[in-house]
Amino acid sequence: MRIAAVALGLCLVAGACSTSSSSSTSGRLQVVAAENFWGNIARQLGGDKVTVRSIITNPDTDPHDYEPTAADGRAMASARYVIENGIGYDAWADKLLKANPAGNRGVLNVGDLVGVKPGGNPHRWYSPPDVQKVIDQITADYKRVAPQSSAYFDQQRTTFTTQSLARYNALIAAVKTKYSGAAVGASESIFTPMAEALGLNLRTPETFLDAISEGSEPTAADKATCDAQIKTHQIKVYVFNSQNSTPDVQAQVHLAQANGIAVVPITETLTPTSATFQDWQANQLQSLAAALGKA
Repeated sequence: MRIAAVALGLCLVAGACSTSSSSSTSGRLQVVAAENFWGNIARQLGGDKVTVRSIITNPDTDPHDYEPTAADGRAMASARYVIENGIGYDAWADKLLKANPAGNRGVLNVGDLVGVKPGGNPHRWYSPPDVQKVIDQITADYKRVAPQSSAYFDQQRTTFTTQSLARYNALIAAVKTKYSGAAVGASESIFTPMAEALGLNLRTPETFLDAISEGSEPTAADKATCDAQIKTHQIKVYVFNSQNSTPDVQAQVHLAQANGIAVVPITETLTPTSATFQDWQANQLQSLAAALGKA
């Protein structure tokens, strides 16, 4: 009902959402990202040629269940370029876009870009190969929308990939080289893409990971398996999403700590909210590398 109300509001103001509204008085390209991890990348790639607004910024907000406001709807309606995660992660964003279609508005659906269909793992910002695909696509889209600034956007991409992401990429390479094959556990599927990129052996049952991510109850058998992996030290490190610490997850964190297994927290959105994508991810990778080293 909330989304329907926002959609109605968009229809009423659709006449005000003209092409000219997609650019600010400074001439910058108006960009809206459903989540701040994609928005932060978009801002760095666009530099002083874009203005980026991210809708999900509060670490306590669950993007799955977010209820958009009228202001969110107006921002989407007037944006020249929108980035949504897709894969069922932010279905509200797609509904807002459909409520006010605009022929001149570019939309990047990350799931469609990387070929992950609804029902697949939506946490693509934890997949380094997919992050690179998003970087390339945003740059290409910026150049298409503002061809007069193509050289500038190419330079922004080069700087971002070779300098800004240097520590992030170095840590990924180092962890994969030193700890490939190491057995780890996790609280949910948000960590699965990164575990794959690092070559880690994620032992937690996939059904448990998916249940926690989707907000459903894990089976008793899966919980017993996870507990046994911790008690018998079948895993060296336990990674958990501190923004989704359910009672089941809290129990496993306490069990891991009691059994001398290092616990590494990660988050779903930028933490702190002022962090850059690369610093946020690199700091988490640094903590993971340290925990694996001690194990």
